[in-house]
Amino acid sequence: MSSQLLTFFLLLSAVAIPVVTSYRQWCMPLPTATDKQLQANIDYVCGGQNVDCTPIQPGGSCYEPNTVRGHASYVMNAYYHSHGRIESACNFAKTGCFEFVDPSHGSCVYYT
Repeated sequence: MSSQLLTFFLLLSAVAIPVVTSYRQWCMPLPTATDKQLQANIDYVCGGQNVDCTPIQPGGSCYEPNTVRGHASYVMNAYYHSHGRIESACNFAKTGCFEFVDPSHGSCVYYT
């Protein structure tokens, strides 16, 4: 390998490695998940899984949008993060998926 090519790969590694190792992800509902499935996820998480669901209650920082999908998004992600960010903690009977764009909005801040 030429010294120029080696230098190029070393520079590329220095740039790429921090990007690869510092990514963030959020657990969100699949677009195909129904309101019924998502309500079941909310009931499960908020029914004794040691997750603070007050942000999705009226007046809470994540109450708006006041939709099942909006509330499920917040609690599914909170559950995923409170359970060690392991892949299985975002399954939710195959209704969860990973998102790589921060879903936080306004005063509603999602765990990272």
